Amino acid sequence: SSLPIIMITKNEEEWLMDEAISEKIAGYLTKPVNPSQIFLACKKILEEERILEHKTVSGYLKDFQEIEAAMATELDADDWWNLYLRIVRWQLEMDERRDSELSDMLNDQLRSANRKFTQFISENYERWVQSGPGSRPATSVDVVTNFVLPHLKAGKKVFLLVVDCFRLDQALTVISDIQRYYDVEYGFHLSLLPSATPFCRNAIFSGEFLSDLKDKTPKLWRDMSKDESSMNRAEPDLLKRQLKNLAGEDIPFVYRKVNVAKEGRNFLGHLKEYMDTPLIALVVNSVDLLTHHRAKTDILQDMIADESGCRSTVRTRFANSWLLDVFRTLSDSDYVIILTSDHGSVRVRKGVRVLADRETSSGVRYKYGRNLNCPDKNAMVVKRPSQLKLPEMTPGINYLIAKEDVYFVYPTQYRKYLHQLEESFQHGGISMEEMLVPTFTLKSRLV
Repeated sequence: SSLPIIMITKNEEEWLMDEAISEKIAGYLTKPVNPSQIFLACKKILEEERILEHKTVSGYLKDFQEIEAAMATELDADDWWNLYLRIVRWQLEMDERRDSELSDMLNDQLRSANRKFTQFISENYERWVQSGPGSRPATSVDVVTNFVLPHLKAGKKVFLLVVDCFRLDQALTVISDIQRYYDVEYGFHLSLLPSATPFCRNAIFSGEFLSDLKDKTPKLWRDMSKDESSMNRAEPDLLKRQLKNLAGEDIPFVYRKVNVAKEGRNFLGHLKEYMDTPLIALVVNSVDLLTHHRAKTDILQDMIADESGCRSTVRTRFANSWLLDVFRTLSDSDYVIILTSDHGSVRVRKGVRVLADRETSSGVRYKYGRNLNCPDKNAMVVKRPSQLKLPEMTPGINYLIAKEDVYFVYPTQYRKYLHQLEESFQHGGISMEEMLVPTFTLKSRLV
């Protein structure tokens, strides 16, 4: 059954071609044929892998120089997105070829790019958050305004899908399954800092920085901030408020959050009941839960040993999940789908000691508390939270936001947690993987 078959026939009828394709033949030639056609068909089967491998090596070595040259220039946010997209596409190509030497070279280049990207963010982030929407790249607070509202104003129905902790490379691995049904327009936004769910996802649904939200809605803020683990429970209220502010009237919408497959299948079962609603907002936590649980089980650590393993696991889960059925169902409707995330994640490698008291937050890539400090090379030290439009959870706090692949470890049981967290996937800091968030617009090919 593994023997490649090339079919040669004088019959040109479409039904025979369909039969041949259904039998998974390796090639189909119609008579008359000449020797070069047969040679090419055989060469493709016998030598395709070697040719593609050679092409990958030569192609990346050429692109390596172009990427290095681009990083030596002054880049804006769009330039960084396009450069990161190029690197990620090479990552996906390396996954197919399994060339370890080339992969190591690419990973080194990614780390070099992240150093320069971190510098770019450090130099520009404060100015962006203090300026108006037209004077900065799209950020978490601009997602609804920039990507959702224009379609609603045009009379289109919108399905906003926020997959928590969904990186660009992971998004591209599932796009091939989606593109059978949709035309995909690539876009991005920058996550806020810290690149973590309480800050970024609340910003998406409220359209506001958390410091502004705290000042404008003190009662709502008090309810949200009682416990960091439940800071996102007000998302439906925030979305309702944002839509009314933008449109001047209430816009009907459905909001659902899915943590486990059973909840997802339940949502799928009720989806057709929602499809007269102008806006459906769905939050899916599956990728975030996968990365968080990786450190707790040996099996997941083996499956997600590195970025390639993480991409493979995400794609396999998606291809066999209820979520792909959601895309299939919506492809028969007139919904425009906005597929995005609140932030990504990065594999951490460098543990840095941080002295803190019991009131300090527990994040691995970011912390807030009193008198926190860290060398500038390892973290962005935010002594005045209002400068970055960050809320003061309690009076007198400051923030530490990790750079590149740094993670924070307390001196207590330092060795234990250093080993436990090293090479794990975390979020909250400054890196391309965390901050350059895919924001794709999908329009059905079937409607």
